[in-house]
Amino acid sequence: MSSSALPLRARPLPLPAWVAAVRSVSLAFGVFSAGLILLAVGIVCHMVFVRAVLGESSIWQTEFVTFSLIAATFLGAPYILLTRGHVAVDVVPLMVGVPARRALHLAGSVAAVAFCALFLYAAIPWWYEAWESGATTPSIWRARLWIPYLSVPVGLALLCLQYAAEVFLVLTGRELPFGLAAEDRL
Repeated sequence: MSSSALPLRARPLPLPAWVAAVRSVSLAFGVFSAGLILLAVGIVCHMVFVRAVLGESSIWQTEFVTFSLIAATFLGAPYILLTRGHVAVDVVPLMVGVPARRALHLAGSVAAVAFCALFLYAAIPWWYEAWESGATTPSIWRARLWIPYLSVPVGLALLCLQYAAEVFLVLTGRELPFGLAAEDRL
């Protein structure tokens, strides 16, 4: 049967442009975060070589690895939400029907967005103060702190947008809450 012969309800609804954009940015940040993690692993190996084999001290490696892993965490969080890669307990959603699943999904998402928005509200002035003051790390490397700090508000803002997209898709029936079909039961 061709796609034009499918009943109207069987055809998936197209994604709004803003949802597609949020998903694309979340995907890009997920790839970037994976790259940061790989880079951090390489830098740790470099640090071990410099210290153990060459007998020299490491100057920038520890800070770089720390900042990279923090940035990967915050910038990669929207991707984890997008792919449902986070730890989830599906026992309650599997025990209830689809309407209750929608309510659970909405309640959980609203609570998560509230937390992320509050964290974002606190992170923006924290980042701005580091940028405005020109604060640096106390090490010899003297890394400008606004650069790694920026990953916190950027990641949180995108996480809020990804949550908004997820809620929108569930409320409009484009996706199922928790990714569970109606026949998925305990």
